[in-house]
Amino acid sequence: MHSLICRTTLSILCAWTIVRGQVSTDSLKIKAEKLSKEFIIVDTHIDVPEHLRDHWQDISHRTPDGEFDYPRAVEGGLNAPFMSIYIPAEEEKQGTAKKTAEMLINMVGKFVKDWPDKFAIATSPADVAREFKEGTISLCLGLENGAPIKNVRDVRHFYKRGIRYVTLTHALDNHISDSSYDTTHTWHGLSPFGKKLVLDLNRTGIMVDVSHISDDAFYQVIAISKAPIIASHSSCRFFTPGFERNMSDDMIRLLAKNGGVIQISFGSDFLSQTYRESQAAMRKNITDYLSSHNLVSRTPEARTFAKQYRKEHPIPHADVKDVVAHIDHVVKLVGIDHVGLGSDFDGVGDSLPVGLEDVSKYPNLIYELLRASYSDEDIKKICGENLLRVWSQVEGIAKVLRAKK
Repeated sequence: MHSLICRTTLSILCAWTIVRGQVSTDSLKIKAEKLSKEFIIVDTHIDVPEHLRDHWQDISHRTPDGEFDYPRAVEGGLNAPFMSIYIPAEEEKQGTAKKTAEMLINMVGKFVKDWPDKFAIATSPADVAREFKEGTISLCLGLENGAPIKNVRDVRHFYKRGIRYVTLTHALDNHISDSSYDTTHTWHGLSPFGKKLVLDLNRTGIMVDVSHISDDAFYQVIAISKAPIIASHSSCRFFTPGFERNMSDDMIRLLAKNGGVIQISFGSDFLSQTYRESQAAMRKNITDYLSSHNLVSRTPEARTFAKQYRKEHPIPHADVKDVVAHIDHVVKLVGIDHVGLGSDFDGVGDSLPVGLEDVSKYPNLIYELLRASYSDEDIKKICGENLLRVWSQVEGIAKVLRAKK
């Protein structure tokens, strides 16, 4: 009888624990949804213009592919996405960089013209705050690759056109800076023009973005810049040893000392070394097969094989918890005030983490942050306040620098 009572009591306690756990999980998910609508969510890197460049879709409605559209942004609570004005590296030599920049900026302007009840251009944190209250999504602009900028007049021109950060280079060294992806190291950091450009951006009120630049270039930017800098879409090299595109602990410390912020990218290759190694093995297997069968890369036959191989040998993606791990790492290194979100939606192909597949999923990230015991105030900073603070500081410093001239 005593044994039966004990087993019955234990069963009741187990059932209660399960129910309580479920209630706790459900309540956190409800809270995450609530916070996603209460806080301003800023994402500093979304490649919508590039995605639509050759594949136009009506993003005022839910689209069949892509990772950003108005309904999903509303669902996820996204308020201030920076539209990436992406300039492919090869366009510098082709001489088409400025033309492409103008075309993509015009495209974002057309979003606002066509759907003024849904989108508005934001050129300041004050715009973002006002448009948040009005219920429109703020479209901010960042120039990914400074290739179109040849002089200070170009800096002022793009400022007038709404550009509020400039990524100094992209996949190749350019006339401004060496790239983390290019082993040439043309300038051993910044070019003479690049060093001057950092100060011109400071004076104009445009954030300097160190994503994509080489380590040498980063250290030179830190030494030169009079204003806080950002990494618009980078993650922590601690988790991906040897991947120069991510930031080392030393770089993150200097970024924080400068007052800046690292915006964590969501691409699995930025988040997970396991994913990177699996991806490298897959590329090798595909290359070896093409070579052994005398198939030339990029031909229809080669593309068909590669597509089928990837389908039959899928690589496990990172998870939303991996994004939290990167955020945790930054917070432990330098505190809560120097980390934010720079997803690279529509820019990292099929490599987004489980739970962060598109812009409707920010509540999943907030939920995991709540589970990791982040406070509401901390989450508010991660979601957007940190970036908005830096942006405001860059504006203020620009006014001071202009007054001194």
